Amino acid sequence: MQTRSLEILVGFFVCLGVAAVFVMTFRVASLDTVGRGEGTYSVSGVFQNIGGLKVGASVTMAGVKIGRVRDIEIDPSSFQARVSIDISKRYDKIPEDTSAKILTAGLLGDQYIGLEPGGMDDYLADGSELTLTQGALVLENLIGQFVAGQSDSKEDKLAEAIGQLADSLKSSSEAKQGAHP
Repeated sequence: MQTRSLEILVGFFVCLGVAAVFVMTFRVASLDTVGRGEGTYSVSGVFQNIGGLKVGASVTMAGVKIGRVRDIEIDPSSFQARVSIDISKRYDKIPEDTSAKILTAGLLGDQYIGLEPGGMDDYLADGSELTLTQGALVLENLIGQFVAGQSDSKEDKLAEAIGQLADSLKSSSEAKQGAHP
């Protein structure tokens, strides 16, 4: 009898573990819109650099998730990334001049699209295009610019120090020559 109750207890904990893994899978995948049955409308935007943005990434406005990235492809005419976004129909009053930025969650986290509303009276509709876009800030590019900027400033500081030393030596030699007629 004791082994039977132990088996039931172990089975209960195994089922609880499987349920926890299932819930965590949906949380990690951010599939919190599954089963809501909401309609969406699609808009797109062209970005110069999307960094690590992926299909399924969140689209937010004021920190509230309002949609997802549906598709990413190269625009054949501009050779930039065209990103298609599905936005929940609950948010159908987004101004047409809304800007889109690719942002990073945390220092090295996933990338997502943040929308900042404009002020027009016309609203985004199915098939609209976001014209005000800002690509991703790629950490490697920023580090490269910082290092390049520092090396330039070191050279400038060295040149400035050498110039000051030369001026100092010149004025001290002129002072010595003036002291000895």
